[in-house]
Amino acid sequence: MSGHSKWAGIKHKKAVIDAKKGKIFSKIIREIMVACKGQDTDPARNAKLRLIMQKAKQFNMPTDTIKRAIDKSGQAPQNYENVRYEGYGPSGAAVIVEAQTDNKNRTTREIKNIFSANGGNFGEVGCVGWMFARKGYILTDKAAGEDKIMEEAINAGAEDIKESDSGFEVYTTPENFEKIHSKLKEAGINVIEANIANVPQTFIKLEGHDAENMLRLMNELENHDDVVEVSANFDIADDEIEKFSAAL
Repeated sequence: MSGHSKWAGIKHKKAVIDAKKGKIFSKIIREIMVACKGQDTDPARNAKLRLIMQKAKQFNMPTDTIKRAIDKSGQAPQNYENVRYEGYGPSGAAVIVEAQTDNKNRTTREIKNIFSANGGNFGEVGCVGWMFARKGYILTDKAAGEDKIMEEAINAGAEDIKESDSGFEVYTTPENFEKIHSKLKEAGINVIEANIANVPQTFIKLEGHDAENMLRLMNELENHDDVVEVSANFDIADDEIEKFSAAL
């Protein structure tokens, strides 16, 4: 499990760098526009929009840019749709891909090719979904200290808290996610990453060539223009993740 959280931390840091180059902003802008399309554009009444705005702030997206995306939501293509893909990585590691596309046939073909090129197998929706639970996930750093982080998270109603090399992982129900996220920030605890995600319930340990292929699969999926979120149940040693990420 530590490997999975380590990868999440590294990918978040890389995404922050990419955001500075404008690479990730286009994805978030599209998410905002799709969340607003035909819906209330007031974040107080649009839970999905609020979640994406929190994500945008994690990547330091300017408030003006967020507002422009909301204002332009009426211009979003009519045929954008949310799609979900499931499959297997090396050694049967489970993978879920959430995407947004205006051309499902193209996106499906490209996602299939990424699985095939990296030792994976594209599957039917539902083939691995049962291995995951939809949870609020908040990764904090350790600067505030274990006692304070544990106390604040538990008092706010967190379901589970786990320590990893990357920090403390706080798990919540989707319904309590916003409240707990806000409470931790109000307490001065630095949040590295926060979202509602498909959290694996079991993990598969990977090493060597399988580990490298799994990380390459994750990287290529996450870099695809249409992909919003990738979840997987691998456990790879931190040193292997560090070695691979250094070459990104």
